[in-house]
Amino acid sequence: VQLVESGGGLVQAGGSLRLSCAASGIIFSINTMGWYRQDLGNQRELVAYITGDGSTTYADSVKGRFTISRDNDRNTVSLQMNSLKAEDTAVYYCNAGGVRTPTTGGLRDLDFWGQGTLVAVSS
Repeated sequence: VQLVESGGGLVQAGGSLRLSCAASGIIFSINTMGWYRQDLGNQRELVAYITGDGSTTYADSVKGRFTISRDNDRNTVSLQMNSLKAEDTAVYYCNAGGVRTPTTGGLRDLDFWGQGTLVAVSS
């Protein structure tokens, strides 16, 4: 299973960006899909995640500005980021949790990460 992200870049404060992530491979189901971020010197932190039935959770710092969405048929997740602030600058990582996929040991529920995409917000 691979996760491929797209949509990062440089934007001015107050602007918008949309991140997308597509999971590929032999996938029977995915429990949660979400976005985490990590800036220099800090631990990776949750931004938002969404379950298969559409329930969402957001970090307090992004509530009201970011919106996560998911296409279960295409195994994709997107993050619409509005009103971006300088403190949103980080590498954003896509995560797929509880991915049911075949392994040499049979079907397993595994977690996967994308390679990361940089979001830089200039003030």
